[in-house]
Amino acid sequence: MSEIKKRLSSILESPNHHTDDKLQKVCHLLDQEIPYFNWTGFYFKNGDKNELKLGPYVGAETDHTIIPFGKGICGQVAVSGETFVVPDVKAQDNYLSCSIETKAEIVVPIIKDGEIVGQIDIDSHSIDPFTSDDREMLEWLCEEIAKIL
Repeated sequence: MSEIKKRLSSILESPNHHTDDKLQKVCHLLDQEIPYFNWTGFYFKNGDKNELKLGPYVGAETDHTIIPFGKGICGQVAVSGETFVVPDVKAQDNYLSCSIETKAEIVVPIIKDGEIVGQIDIDSHSIDPFTSDDREMLEWLCEEIAKIL
């Protein structure tokens, strides 16, 4: 995992790229390097509204460009501020389906100055693929992203 972290750090530290470009590169890297990351994207708080707005992502198009706080896994993380790992989306009552192929999801909040400003959302076509290393790496990544926002 440390090799991926090094590559993610170099993307985030690049002085020549806009933040959205960096986040798009992060999505591409994770998508290419981790075979069971089948949709990787960012959502950010939409101004003063209690909703999330889709940011850079890699994967199939989604209708969920705006997600109200509390709706679905992303909306729940926007309220709780806690990482949410869903081993099997069929077992979740409050799940917003992006794709019939999605079997599992992990959402990690991005917190800056004590406020939830966004999150990374990853869907997988496999049941229960996410490891504790994945979670640790994504939580580290979100802390690093908060520093450049």
